[in-house]
Amino acid sequence: MTGLERVLVAIPTYNESQNIERIIARTLAAVPTANVLVVDDASPDGTGDIADALAAADDRVAVAHRAGKAGLGAAYQAAFEHGLAAGYNVLVEMDADGSHRPEDLPRLLAALQSADLALGSRWVRGGRVVDWSRSRELISRGANLFARLALGMPVRDSTGGFRAYRRTTLEKIDFRAAQSRGYCFQIDLTWRVVRAGLRIREVPITFVERQRGQSKMDSSIMIEAALRITQWGIAHRWRQLTGVLRRIVRLSAT
Repeated sequence: MTGLERVLVAIPTYNESQNIERIIARTLAAVPTANVLVVDDASPDGTGDIADALAAADDRVAVAHRAGKAGLGAAYQAAFEHGLAAGYNVLVEMDADGSHRPEDLPRLLAALQSADLALGSRWVRGGRVVDWSRSRELISRGANLFARLALGMPVRDSTGGFRAYRRTTLEKIDFRAAQSRGYCFQIDLTWRVVRAGLRIREVPITFVERQRGQSKMDSSIMIEAALRITQWGIAHRWRQLTGVLRRIVRLSAT
C-alpha cells in the first residue's frame, strides 16, 4: 500500500483485563507491521498494567494512560492526535473485546487503496453478527436506518466501530470538534466524512459478541445518539430546504 504503510491500531480500554493480551496478539499476527496504541481510562481491573507489560516486551505496542473514564469518543480523539503527531499514514479503530476480528483488518487496509475511510460493516452483503439476540439486531439495524434517512448518508453501518482512516481524511474532517462521547462518535465522524465529499467503502465483517468481560453499552449512549442524529438531521434537511427555496427565488427573478 504505497503511502499507507505506517498503520496505528487504536484500542480504547476500560476493564478489559480478560481480553487485552489476546486481542493485541491477534492484531499483530494479522498485520505484523502495524503498531498498537492502547488508550486506557484508568481501568480499576489492571488493564493498564497488563498493557504496560506488553509494551515493555514489544516495541510495536504503546500505552496512553488517561486519568479516568471519559468516553469512547475522547479516547479515539486522543489516539488520533497521537497517531498524526507520530506520522502514521493509517489510523484504525478497533474494540478490545474481540467483537472486531483482527483477522479482518488486512481487508480493511486493502480497501483504503480506493477509499478515504474503510468501514467494517455488519449490514452489507457478506457481513454478519454472531451470538446476538433478534432484538439487539433490530435495534442496531433500526439505528442505522434512522441515521441513513435523517442524514441522507449512503452508508449501511455508520455505527460500526471497526474502521480505518487515511491520515488525510482525519486532517480534513476536524475530528477534534466532535462532541459525541459514546458510540455516536462513530456516526459523527462518518457524517463528517460524507459531508467532506470523501470516499467510503464498506467492507463486510463478522461481528462476534464478546465472550469475556462486561459490555459498556447502556441507555444513555443510545439516547445521546438519537438526540444528536435528530438534531443533525433537522439541520441537514433545513439546509436542503433553504437551498431549494433560494434556487426557486433566483429562477423566478429571471
